[in-house]
Amino acid sequence: MANTTNSNSSTKAFLGVGWAFPVKPVGGQLQFASYEDDVEQAIQIILLTEPGERPMLPDFGGGLRNFLFEPNAPATHRAIEKVVRNALIDWEPRIDIDRVEVTPDDVQPNLLLIHVDYVVRATNSFYNRVYPFYLLESRP
Repeated sequence: MANTTNSNSSTKAFLGVGWAFPVKPVGGQLQFASYEDDVEQAIQIILLTEPGERPMLPDFGGGLRNFLFEPNAPATHRAIEKVVRNALIDWEPRIDIDRVEVTPDDVQPNLLLIHVDYVVRATNSFYNRVYPFYLLESRP
């Protein structure tokens, strides 16, 4: 009988280990994110980074700031969905995107909720995350 612990570890090893985001030393040591946590943090980094911010990867990022002053309208929601989907497909090879949907918040008119459903390829595990995005520069 095969050892499932070693098999699971070797499958997850593909997901990697990296510095935790945001980078905050604790007790003088860097914190690390492993496996699915590393994937989740990579998705957040992609969505928070603007193309051009990384000199060595000038195309890296989600480009969400382009929508900062756009109206809270279905056309804006669909455009953001397309940008997020394309950025995650381009920059996170460890996942398959199942759904990207942008919905307005019920309480704050300038807040959009970006729902991302994805499957981690190595483990076939399903995850969903909601990322807040403010259309206006100031937050209430």
